[in-house]
Amino acid sequence: MFPLANMPEVPNKIRPVPHTKIAVIIPCYRVRGFIVDVVRNALEVADYAVVVDDACPEHSADRLVESVSDPRLQVLRHETNQGVGSAVITGFSAALKTDAEIFVKMDGDGQMDHKWLPRLVEPLLLGHADFTKANRFYDLTALEAMPFVRRLGNFGLTFLAKAASGFWHISDPTNGYLAIRRGALEILNLNALHKRYFFEIGLLVQLNIIRAVARDVPIPAKYDNETSSLNPVKILFSFPPKLALGLARRIWWRYFVYDINMVTLFLVTGTLLLLGGAGFGAAKWAENFATGGSHPAGTIAVALLPVVLGFQLLLQALVLDVIDKPDEPLSNLMVRRLPAPPADESAPSTAG
Repeated sequence: MFPLANMPEVPNKIRPVPHTKIAVIIPCYRVRGFIVDVVRNALEVADYAVVVDDACPEHSADRLVESVSDPRLQVLRHETNQGVGSAVITGFSAALKTDAEIFVKMDGDGQMDHKWLPRLVEPLLLGHADFTKANRFYDLTALEAMPFVRRLGNFGLTFLAKAASGFWHISDPTNGYLAIRRGALEILNLNALHKRYFFEIGLLVQLNIIRAVARDVPIPAKYDNETSSLNPVKILFSFPPKLALGLARRIWWRYFVYDINMVTLFLVTGTLLLLGGAGFGAAKWAENFATGGSHPAGTIAVALLPVVLGFQLLLQALVLDVIDKPDEPLSNLMVRRLPAPPADESAPSTAG
């Protein structure tokens, strides 16, 4: 780890690459006191800003429209509150209609500093990744500044989110400061993404299914006087079932629909052995309990052996899942074109 606070900052008005256009999507809910500055700062480092007012009771979008007049700004509104994920999906859909090649999601509460945006998108501009995500956990200084409840919740979610998403090298799963290339975004099924706070993890699940390359980018967050609408108690009870469902969906699509490999074999064989051995052992235990008898050591071994073998196979499947990474960003493959044939070969012959 290294303290990012001691690293040189990127000047606000320096664009990463002048020929690659960037669109910033900003969901807007109870951020009336922050949204104007957030949008103005975002437009210093991006070409477009799409703000989606998710039926904000403070009418944050109205404040923005009154204060900022810029042709690069687009303000959209939801008639009813649909959740942060739904707002981002609406923003992505609108931003895809522009000529932007990189899309950045930034919250409207001022926690995500625009001066770090060039660092966030750099791996995408260089063709090293399809998706980047800010990671506050690299920075000890910023980590200490994070409210204790958020810190505890993030650490608790990290391991479960890694398992569900398959991105074992990605941390800080609920961090919403993220960027994605057009090639990857166009493949995603936006309508299938979660509409509320599980959006970020659900996005990682889909990206892993399509074998996109994701990178962590060290970026500190700042915490001022904003109030988070993320309820830790709600997360505690609602996220685990969603994580389990996300894991099941990812395993099914990755290893049974899109591809069949050794992970598939280990999962099927290991599950059958584990459940078969456990079922056989449970049946024999129930028989002993009902009759008061006992079984020889061989019967116990017959029940125990498939359980041990099944567990080992499932553990091996986990190891293979951890080390399985795509070789190249899929966005690179999508933008490549075969070279045009030479002029003399492509032109129709005029010989008589």
